[in-house]
Amino acid sequence: MSQLISVIGAGTMGSGIAQVAASNGCQVTIVDSSQPALENSKSKLKSILNRLVEKGKINEEQSKSILARIHWTTKMDEISNSNMVIEAIVENLEIKQNLFSEMESLVSDICILATNTSSLSVSKIASVCKLKSRIMGVHFFNPVPLMKLVEVIPTEETDKKLLSEVKSSLEGWGKSVVTAKDTPGFIVNRVARPFYSEALKIYEEGLADFATIDWAMKEFGGFRMGPFELMDYIGNDVNYSATKAVYDGTNHDPRYKPSPIQKKLMDEGLLGRKSGKGYFDYSENAVNPEPNKNEKLGQQIFNRILALLINAAVDALHLNIATRDDIDTAMTTGVNYPKGLLKWADDIGPNSPLEQLKELHTQSGNDRYIASPLLIKKVEEGGTFY
Repeated sequence: MSQLISVIGAGTMGSGIAQVAASNGCQVTIVDSSQPALENSKSKLKSILNRLVEKGKINEEQSKSILARIHWTTKMDEISNSNMVIEAIVENLEIKQNLFSEMESLVSDICILATNTSSLSVSKIASVCKLKSRIMGVHFFNPVPLMKLVEVIPTEETDKKLLSEVKSSLEGWGKSVVTAKDTPGFIVNRVARPFYSEALKIYEEGLADFATIDWAMKEFGGFRMGPFELMDYIGNDVNYSATKAVYDGTNHDPRYKPSPIQKKLMDEGLLGRKSGKGYFDYSENAVNPEPNKNEKLGQQIFNRILALLINAAVDALHLNIATRDDIDTAMTTGVNYPKGLLKWADDIGPNSPLEQLKELHTQSGNDRYIASPLLIKKVEEGGTFY
């Protein structure tokens, strides 16, 4: 990729993107309107590089070279010679649109303009620009240096050759790159929703508490973290916003309806680890409840959440949001699922999640349990995904 990269936004994401680009030989300019944010970005990067040196991951010389390749500034016009500009600012459509208009006025016509948005429409961001063919989504995952996945999102007008160049460059940076349709939540933030929402539904029904649901998903599913542990880690504000963005963007599809429980926690400032309390208490000497290790109950919880996850992945394939392989790669590398969901469907047989969904729909009458037409078709034809 382009040797001259500019990153707009010196927050965690922007700084992480800059670190990866500079570590792969690019000259990087980080732009932020806040001088304290730039200073914070610089000091944090120095600490990260020092730790990498201590661990023997890089040597002192490499650390110095990476730092020397990054320039921090408050001046937007310093992006003018860039080959690519990546925007990593607040998730607000109007603010991003204003920024893209400004960026376009400063760079050459061959400079690629990318947004790191996780939930907004790339087409809507691009709509304010004159040259839409060079605009795309390039969605990194946090922490950027450690997370291998990047979702690349072309719009209808994105130049295919530019898209291909960006993908191969990102792969050169050691990233696993998947292509997603410009649709709410792209792959990961859309397909992962039931992991959280169905766990909350199970709790709402009084079937199990937070600790038991988390235990079930780790014990029977092999997930590294349970849904409540993970929501507390991500932050209930961030997780709720992602769910709401997908719900709003899919015309209020009942499968993505946000939970009132999570909204209440968010409104009360119980955001999880960063606030000291969320679904669990992270204060010193806090005693959290032990799970009810009833195997039958645990299996029931796991089967139910897995059925909804598989249905979401199958529906993403049905709607051509991404290819089969890209969907499974996204879920294993973007959120560390123990297995790709479409592969998982084949392993247990597509009939298993379908029967589970039918049973839940019959019991509740809730349209969140409507099966994807593709899942029904696979079962009827006796087909598999692989």
